[in-house]
This record gives sequence, C-alpha cells and structure tokens, in this order.
Amino acid sequence: MLSVRRLKPAIFLLCLAPLGALLWRGFHQDLGANPLEYITHSTGDWTLRFLLLSLAVTPLRRITGRPELIRFRRMLGLFAFFYASLHLVTYLWFDKFFDVADIVKDVARRPFITAGMAAFLALAPLAATSTAGWIRRLGGRNWQRLHRLVYLAAAAGVVHYYWLVKSDIRRPVLYGAIAALLLLARVPVRRLRPAG
Repeated sequence: MLSVRRLKPAIFLLCLAPLGALLWRGFHQDLGANPLEYITHSTGDWTLRFLLLSLAVTPLRRITGRPELIRFRRMLGLFAFFYASLHLVTYLWFDKFFDVADIVKDVARRPFITAGMAAFLALAPLAATSTAGWIRRLGGRNWQRLHRLVYLAAAAGVVHYYWLVKSDIRRPVLYGAIAALLLLARVPVRRLRPAG
C-alpha cells in the first residue's frame, strides 16, 4: 500500500483534472452551444463532488481501519472551495459583470441563488481556518464546531442544485441521497444491552 506522502501529489493532480479538462475544452471551443452555462454547471458539479468526497473520508477511514486517510480530507475540502470559487466567479463576472445591485436583487428574488450563496458563505470560513495554525488558535473543540458548517454547505449546495434544475432532478437527488448517507454514517450507534 502506498504511503499518504506518495499518494498526496497524485491525488492533488487528479483534483486539478476537472479544471484541466474544462480549459482543454475551452481552448478547443468545445463547451457546447452555451459555454457560460457549461462552465457554471461543471464547476458547480465538481464543488458538490469534492464536498461529498471530503465528507466520505471519515466513514471510509472507520470502515477500512486506516486513520491516515484523514490527511486527505483537508485537501478535498479545499478543492471543494476552489471549485465553488470558480463557480461563483463565473456567475459574478461573466453572468452579472460585477453589477452589485443586480447581484443583490438576484440573490433576494431567486431562491436557488440564495441557497448557493449560503453554501459558499458556509464554506468560506472553513477554507480560511483549514491550517494547523488556526486549529491551535481556535482550540480543537471550537475548530471542530466551526467545521460542522460543512454539513450546512453540503445541504445548501444540494438544495441550490435541486432548485436550479427545471425537469431532470436525478443528479441533485443522487447527490442529496449520498450526502444524507454520509451524514447518517456520523450518527453514533449505541450498542443495545440485553435486559437483566
């Protein structure tokens, strides 16, 4: 079995692969009839995928008995924030041209945009406090409490996607089901003691 140190660079490159594929398609003018929509949906999909992957680390390390898997969680979470940032910048820049009044109006009147903004705002402090230095400053328990915002981010991200799609809800429902399973996997199961 490869060590975490050797696997990390390979996984880092794999995490960049969606961006590489997007740039390749853009360079070859292969982003479909609506490139803005393609980029927006692609970066949004990868945000949710990386969020779910980061949530999967804890149950996976319990199942496999490999506690060192925890070392990948921060990287996966930061990539979720990275793709969320690309998703947001695509909306702010190419869709709204940084028109603050129009953005505020859009957030207020379109529930799926509101949910998306909530997801991003939940992720931002997690990315900002992801270092060992911040764990020391906040204290382990407070840091853990803050990082439970990842559950809100995942839920808001799924709702954002579900409210966005008009007819084919299969993908957001699938993401929602996976998120629900990963959250349920965190519920402690108490062993029933026989009476008497």
